[in-house]
This record gives sequence, structure tokens and C-alpha cells, in this order.
Amino acid sequence: MTIIILGLLLWTLVHVWKRVAPDHRASFGEKGKVIVAFGSIIATILMVIGYRGAEGVVLWDRTSGLTGVNNLLMLFAFYLFAASGAKTSITKFIRHPQLTALIVWSGAHVLVNGDTPSILLFGGMALWAAVEIVLINGIQGARMPYHAVPIKKEITAIAATGVVFVVVALIHMVVGPSPFG
Repeated sequence: MTIIILGLLLWTLVHVWKRVAPDHRASFGEKGKVIVAFGSIIATILMVIGYRGAEGVVLWDRTSGLTGVNNLLMLFAFYLFAASGAKTSITKFIRHPQLTALIVWSGAHVLVNGDTPSILLFGGMALWAAVEIVLINGIQGARMPYHAVPIKKEITAIAATGVVFVVVALIHMVVGPSPFG
């Protein structure tokens, strides 16, 4: 599980760098983006390798009920991510839809994977996203006024959610556990 922790730490460091040391990050200019991208890739690799090789205690098993709740939460997470790009009406209520989507994604995965490596990995990602939200809110202050969204953007976000859900489910069935139990 040490490798998972190293991946989470690297992920957190490269992502909060801009928030906690903006002048230092800005001094790198475009190279800073490369550092963040490279750090993110290495962190992801560490987390995947660490997760696949980790052994831990199973606190609860997956059930068909939990799997169904997981899939509903995943649909919501994908919608939040799509809503962020399309700036749909849910963004009136959720200030950081991508980070919130990551928290929902993490919670859904903890729900169906009740082992300690899953709790560490997905809980760590949720914790990072929550910290990012707090940091961003502290920097940005009050929200900008909300603007109405055309129905076309809502429909696009819903369609994108369905497509991404199916693609991710198919990939999951090939490389990991089936999302349908």
C-alpha cells in the first residue's frame, strides 16, 4: 500500500502546487504544465500498480444492491463531469462539478470495494478533491452570477453521460471487475 500512498502524495503535490504556491508555479511558465502532466501520469501509474499489487483486509463484500447504487452514482459522476464542460444548470448549485464528480466516483468505488486498499485509494482521491474545493473557494471568493443554459447543452451533457458510461463499463468489463456484478 506504500506505492498507493506515494501515488496519492505525488498526485496531491502536483495538483495543489498552483493553489498553495501560485508564484512558484507561475515562475515555471509553460514548463509548469508539463511538470503537472508528467507528475499526474507518474502518480496514476503508481496508484494503479500499487492498487493491483496491494493486499488488505476486506471489511465488506460487494452485493447486488451496492452494485446498483454504485452504477447510479457513476452515472451521476459522469453527468457532473459532462455538466462542467457544458455549464449545465446543475452548475448553478454545484460550484466545482468535476471535483464533485471525483468525490462521487470515489464514494461509489468505496461502496462496492470494501477492502483497505480501495478505501485508501478512493478515499485518498476523495480527500484530495475536497481539499482542492476548499483551496479554490478560498482563492476565488464569492461565486459569479449564474447564467441560464440552453436546453441543447443539457441534452448534450445527458447524451455524453450515456456514451461515456457505456464505454467505461465495456472497458471495465475487459480490464477489471464487471460494473454489473
